Amino acid sequence: MKIRFTLSALCAALLLIACDDNTASLGVDMMPNNDFVSTIYKSYETETRSYAVGDSVLARSNISYLGRFTDPETGTIIKSDFLTQLHCNESFQFPDSVINDSITATEVKLFVKEFVGDSLTTFKVSVYPLNVVMDPDVNYYTNIDPTKYYDSTQPPIAEKWYTLSDRTIEDSKRWAKGYYNNITIPLPREYGQAIYDAYRKDPSTFANTETWQQSGLPCCKGLYFKLESGDGAIAYIDICQFNIDYRYYAPTLKTDTAGTQQFAATEEVVQETRFENSNLDVLMDVTDATYLKTPAGIFTEVTLPIDSFDVKDTLNTVSLTLTRYNDKVQSPFKLNIPATVLLVRLDDYNNGFFENYEVANGVTSYITKFNNTNNTFTFSNISKLITTCIAEKKKGTASENYNKVLIIPVEATYNSSSQLVKLSHDFSMRSAKLVGGTDKIKLDVIYSRFK
Repeated sequence: MKIRFTLSALCAALLLIACDDNTASLGVDMMPNNDFVSTIYKSYETETRSYAVGDSVLARSNISYLGRFTDPETGTIIKSDFLTQLHCNESFQFPDSVINDSITATEVKLFVKEFVGDSLTTFKVSVYPLNVVMDPDVNYYTNIDPTKYYDSTQPPIAEKWYTLSDRTIEDSKRWAKGYYNNITIPLPREYGQAIYDAYRKDPSTFANTETWQQSGLPCCKGLYFKLESGDGAIAYIDICQFNIDYRYYAPTLKTDTAGTQQFAATEEVVQETRFENSNLDVLMDVTDATYLKTPAGIFTEVTLPIDSFDVKDTLNTVSLTLTRYNDKVQSPFKLNIPATVLLVRLDDYNNGFFENYEVANGVTSYITKFNNTNNTFTFSNISKLITTCIAEKKKGTASENYNKVLIIPVEATYNSSSQLVKLSHDFSMRSAKLVGGTDKIKLDVIYSRFK
């Protein structure tokens, strides 16, 4: 008996298929056997090398760094000091009842969020007032020349010997709840007095940061904290406060009490850390490995084997894995491993990736986190980047560096919806030695091919 399908029956059958919740095999069941897809796995040797930054990366950070540290693993030396402006709140005011119209003290406090190294190392820092207002619309870099912003022929307004573990206070206070480790640097009392007298004469001088910076008052343009001596630790400073102390009569207390008015380094003003790296040439001379070294030290450059790809097949996934060598030196002060890294095209980096506030787009740039279990950084699928490179070469629009990418340690910021909203250079002290160089790594590829 022959079975015949009418046009309406065939349509009904197709409609039933379309309405089926399980559509995983839709289309495949209708293909002839010789159209089934086969999967092909290939690996390609990939070249990597260390890429020297030369102390110069975009210095965009809300953390300032102060100190000098020698890496026990590599022998490289990192030195840092910083310049900062001071923000004037629009609500800035002194009380009307300052006792004798007299300031009792002026000081600056550097609050230490964390640090790397030995907290008992002794350092000396000098403080200079800036004589140039730094432009917030200018991109400053970590090789900034401080002498362009202060008068190096004049003596500092203050000097301070310090350790990160303040031995001048009792242990019970140092470890007490609510205590915030800080470096306190006394400044000339008359600086605060001059600011107070100017406020009494014309409060509009303190209407906002701009009027304050143009006032000509002590330290109004900012401060430079110059590291003079010491080696063994670097402080991560997240708050810098310029404090003016006084006593005033408080009517509610019916007595006099202590008060403080302050200017602080905030996101609204320029904060620029200067970094100097020494002995990086020793790492750059290593040919059988590559390095990631922060801050402003070494990236890893990868040359993608674009010419090796089979353009007749369809790219499913292209994964790149960078394996870290374990540290050989055991030290309580060894540096941490970069937590997050960015893969970005060399041309995009040179054309202002960070300056333009770009973030990883999943096409020509990607981020990944360090995998402690496998000791690796893995970019699980960069196939869109490979496809982009192949297309550029085919069209004749490929640049000289079209197949080169950089691996850069970064800090990633996410919003409440877990969306990546900001990328910046990682300025914390971190280091990793990676398999690479003459020991070429593998780029793993999965193709799809129709039989």
